[in-house]
Amino acid sequence: MREVRKTERFLADVEDIVAFVARDNVQAALDLEALLHTQADQLANPNFPRRRGRVPGTWELVAHPNYVVVLQQTPKVVTVLAVLHVARQFPPAR
Repeated sequence: MREVRKTERFLADVEDIVAFVARDNVQAALDLEALLHTQADQLANPNFPRRRGRVPGTWELVAHPNYVVVLQQTPKVVTVLAVLHVARQFPPAR
């Protein structure tokens, strides 16, 4: 099993998503928050599904039909970089 490290950006992204969803439905926001963290934690298992990322050197986990978790991985560590809505570009355009 690999170690999973969640970056500050990932944690901030989750907070932003939860705040946005909570405007309409607090319980859905809490459920989504739990799902995103649980899915990210599952990345410790090298057999948990993921796909090559759109950016070289990254991988993606479709954690929810609307949200993708972006990560980098080595044989020992998975670094969870960000979570974004599927309609957003990664990395952000400059």
